[in-house]
Amino acid sequence: MKKILLPLFLFLFTVSFSQSNILQSGPMVGYCEMKEAMIWLQTTKETLVRIDYYAIDNPKEKFSSDTQKSESSNGFTNHIVLNKLQPGKQYHYDVFLDGKKVVLPYETAFSSKKLWLWREDAPDFTVAFGSCNYINEEAVDRPGKGYGSGYEIYESIHAKKPNIMLWGGDNIYLREADWDSKTGIYHRYTHSRSIKELQPLLASTQNFAIWDDHDFGPNDGDRSFYFKYETQNAFKNFWANKTYGTDANQKEGIYSTFNWGDAQFFLLDDRFFKSPNDRLTGEKTIIGSTQFEWLIDALSSSKATFKIIVIGGQVLNPSARFENYENYPKEKEKLLSEIEANKIKGVLFLTGDRHFSELSKLNRENTYPLYDWTVSPLTSGVGNSYKDDVNTNRVEGSLFAQNNFGTLSFSGNKTNRQLKLTLFDVQGKELWNKVITKKELE
Repeated sequence: MKKILLPLFLFLFTVSFSQSNILQSGPMVGYCEMKEAMIWLQTTKETLVRIDYYAIDNPKEKFSSDTQKSESSNGFTNHIVLNKLQPGKQYHYDVFLDGKKVVLPYETAFSSKKLWLWREDAPDFTVAFGSCNYINEEAVDRPGKGYGSGYEIYESIHAKKPNIMLWGGDNIYLREADWDSKTGIYHRYTHSRSIKELQPLLASTQNFAIWDDHDFGPNDGDRSFYFKYETQNAFKNFWANKTYGTDANQKEGIYSTFNWGDAQFFLLDDRFFKSPNDRLTGEKTIIGSTQFEWLIDALSSSKATFKIIVIGGQVLNPSARFENYENYPKEKEKLLSEIEANKIKGVLFLTGDRHFSELSKLNRENTYPLYDWTVSPLTSGVGNSYKDDVNTNRVEGSLFAQNNFGTLSFSGNKTNRQLKLTLFDVQGKELWNKVITKKELE
C-alpha cells in the first residue's frame, strides 16, 4: 500500500507545485455585484485559466467560469467573470490552470452584494484604505537605502478582514527605467503585485484602485505625458474596477464609481486631464471639464448616505504645496460650490500622496462640514513636509508620520448610521479614530 501511496503523493505534489509556478500573482477579487463578480490573476506564460466556485452554504452546487487563455499582449493578466451568483451569499473559489487545480495556502473567497434596500437596514461593512506602496528593486532603485519598508502591513490589513481594500494611488512607483516602455511598465506592475505578503489580502477582499503620478508615469505627471495611453491600459489590465471613464470605448481616464451598502465611492483620475504645473497660461485643472461634470452629475443623483470622493492629492488642506488642490483654486472653489449649490449630502474626501496621515475639517456656513482624510504611506518612505504646511483645517491629534493604513467602518441602523475612521500602524495597532454620524453630514 505504501508503495502505491508514495508515488501518488509525489505526483500530486509535483502537479500542485508546477501549477503554483505558473501562477505569477493573484488571484485577486475585483468588483462584486449581486449577480456577478470578477476574479483577476496573472500567469507566467500562455495558460488556460478557469475559476470554479460555489456558495459556502451550498457546496454541492458548483459552477465554472468560461475558460480564458492568458496572453503576453496584456502581461498574461486575466479577468474572469463569475456570473452565476445570488445576492448576499459567501462564495469559495478555486483556480484551475491548464485544467489543474492550484492549491493555495490561504483562503480564496468573496461575498456577493446584499439585496437590502426596501427590506432592512443597510449592512455593516468595513473598507480598508491606504496609498503609497513602494516595493524595492535594488537594480533600478536610487542608490542607498531602499525607499520601501517591510511588507507585513498587508498581513495586518488582511487580519482586519475588510470587505473592500481601496488603493489610493502611487500603488506601484514606476521608475525611470519603466515608464518609457510597455516592457518596463508591465515589469513594474508584475514586480509590485507579486510579493507574498500581499496575496492573502488580494484573494479574499474586493480590491478597487485609483492612480496617482507614480502609477501614471513620471513624478508630478500630467496630461502631456506621451505614454499615458499605455499606462492607462496597464492600469486596466492589472486592476479589476467595474468601469473606466464614461466614453463608450473607455479610452479617456480611469475614473469610475461603485457602491456597497449605503455608501457610494467616486474614484477620480487626477492625472489624465491634469494641466502641467509649470504652464502659466490657460485654465488650471486637475480633473478636467468632462470628469468634473460627470462627478457633479453622479453626486447629485446618488441616493447613498455616504458619498466618498477618492482622489490622489489633498483637497481641504489650505497649504498650496506639492499637488494639493489648493494649487488649483478656481477648480477647487467650483467643486466645493457645486456640492453646496446642489445640496449634496454626505460628502467626505479620501486622499493620499503626502507620506503622512491627517484629517482635515472644513466648517461651512449654513451647511454641514466637509472632511478630508489623508492616509499615507503604506510602505513608502515617511515624509515630514507637514512641518511646513499651514493646515488650519487639521483636526487636532489626527496627524501621524509613519507607515500606516486606515479603515472606514459603516454601522448602525438607518436613523443612527455612522462612519468610523480608524488609523493603524504596520502591526495593526490602533493609532487614532474618529466617528462621523450620518446626521453630522446632512
